[in-house]
Amino acid sequence: MSGTTFPRQDGRTLADDGDALHFCSTCAFSQACMAEGMDKADLLDLHMLVEHVGPLRAGDHVFREGDAFEAIAAVRSGTVKTYTVDREGHEHVLGFYFPGEVIGLDGIHGDRYPCNAVALDTVMLCRFSFPKISVLATQLPGLQKHLFRLLSRDIGRAALLAGDWTADQRMAAFLIGLSRRLAARGFSPNRFQLTMARTDIANYLRLAPETVSRVLRRFQQDGLLRVDRREVDLLDRTQLDALAEPLLRD
Repeated sequence: MSGTTFPRQDGRTLADDGDALHFCSTCAFSQACMAEGMDKADLLDLHMLVEHVGPLRAGDHVFREGDAFEAIAAVRSGTVKTYTVDREGHEHVLGFYFPGEVIGLDGIHGDRYPCNAVALDTVMLCRFSFPKISVLATQLPGLQKHLFRLLSRDIGRAALLAGDWTADQRMAAFLIGLSRRLAARGFSPNRFQLTMARTDIANYLRLAPETVSRVLRRFQQDGLLRVDRREVDLLDRTQLDALAEPLLRD
């Protein structure tokens, strides 16, 4: 799927899950809006319309590098990968986004998306017009602060991965970080699916694919986790947390 805008469904509608007043459980902005005393009806009154997008299938692009920046999107279900391709044709994975997380914020500077975003499985999105959410943010300091926090989080993740960390530390940080992100949205913190390929994980962590496999195998032998195909059970959180702590420190 390509083009210069997010794929759209017919019409623009407010999210229809939850009820007329309450946000869906994975809404990326619900806490910021509720902190300002706002509900879904208030957003409608302010013409802040949320547009449902999807389902996108694995391999469908949400946007491509160079597309005009018009909107940000919150992942409602599924997993989205962001990546770039260098002049030699090599792919560089930038991140993975899960339900409740926002993609597209890095398009603010330059008014173009600087990377590609692709669905890794069946994905549903909530699309927010950035001009409209910018107007809303001027009225809601809590929402503006939340947008800044999201930007800071992405920058922080990229900076930490650039450090001189061991393969064990990188893998532990990836798993614990994923666990925390899923737990924040009500999913199990200790048992989850790795929806991305091992090669994508290796690319993201700046490791060789065989190193990722070797580390996971050693973690399993040491009783830190159990891996069954793409399903992971974290068994020894204390040791995994200790390995991840230098990268995930607050």
